[in-house]
Amino acid sequence: MAFIPYSCQNIDDDDVAAVVAALRSEYVTQGPAVVAFERAFAARHAVEHAVAVANATAALHIGCLAFGVGPGSRVWTSPNSFLSSANCALFCGAAIDFVDIDPATRNLSLDALRIKLEAAAASGELPQVLIPVDFAGLPADLREMRALADRYGFAILEDASHATGASYLGRPVASAWADATVFSFHAVKIVTTAEGGLVATRDAALAQRLRLLRAHGMTRDASEMDGASEGPWYYEQQLLGYNYRLTELQAALGLSQLRRLDTMHEQRIALADRYDRLLADLPLRLPARLPDRVSAWHLYAVEIDAARSPAPRRQVFEALRAAQIGVNVHYIPIHTQPHYRRLGFARGDFPAAENYYAGALSLPLYPALSHAQQDRVAAVLRQALAA
Repeated sequence: MAFIPYSCQNIDDDDVAAVVAALRSEYVTQGPAVVAFERAFAARHAVEHAVAVANATAALHIGCLAFGVGPGSRVWTSPNSFLSSANCALFCGAAIDFVDIDPATRNLSLDALRIKLEAAAASGELPQVLIPVDFAGLPADLREMRALADRYGFAILEDASHATGASYLGRPVASAWADATVFSFHAVKIVTTAEGGLVATRDAALAQRLRLLRAHGMTRDASEMDGASEGPWYYEQQLLGYNYRLTELQAALGLSQLRRLDTMHEQRIALADRYDRLLADLPLRLPARLPDRVSAWHLYAVEIDAARSPAPRRQVFEALRAAQIGVNVHYIPIHTQPHYRRLGFARGDFPAAENYYAGALSLPLYPALSHAQQDRVAAVLRQALAA
């Protein structure tokens, strides 16, 4: 019986040819492919600037730094995310805090955010940056967050690592509302560069700061130097940056993948729609559907409804894995991790995120998933939930 992963990369002959062409070109790093990928990604997402980096963790890190996050700063994010969404603030020496999630969307809760901001304003402890997470590819409530950001004076660094190709209020994610938006190109993401990330923004000055931060804080542009250039070899370090560059090979793969984004997105939507029909009568809470936004469908995450099923999540998970179905769980709430407990967080701090985690399962979803495989997932899940 063939194993069905929860996700996997989608590589075709054009992708392979693009990488081979990059290998045979004059450049394998710091060449034209990265620029071409950035421009194509920015155009597809209707935003002026895109800065590609080594991975989305690096993108979140330099995103925080570009907003001036450092010791004494406060950053808020969702507890229902991968560790990077919070770690990026700690990398900068800032304080991190969380805002609980909406039980339906599993994204950061607007009501919880409003309450927390009112209390923070009264105590003088407002965040400098908010990092909302587009969980599973469903865009967060960015219009309302923008209004709150303008009122309270914080920046929005949207974590759209799951949301390449998603849309919100009729526009691609990254084109409006957030001050900057982070994307991931990990192997299991919508578009892959094997490893890779990107920060998109409409702000030219912010984009230039991001470019400096990804490459040692160094510039060869005479117009950006403190003094006169000493010759064609000359460069200046303007700030403390990092080696977070993307290679030409990765960019060539990403550019090739981007050409198929709409097709792959349509395939994910069709499979998600089909899951909705196959699982409609099971004791599960299915992913939210909202009329004003379109998910990228990076994940198809369900929750076991304990009130309607006697089967504990671990038993269901292990039954699926025993049947060679690679389910996963996204995510263990960040604040419950030992490192964050040592920072003062505790179980019970963000109950909606913890309640979601208690029943969460991510079912296989990727463009190459066949209907027969999907039927097998649904059948084994049905049997496991009845046990």
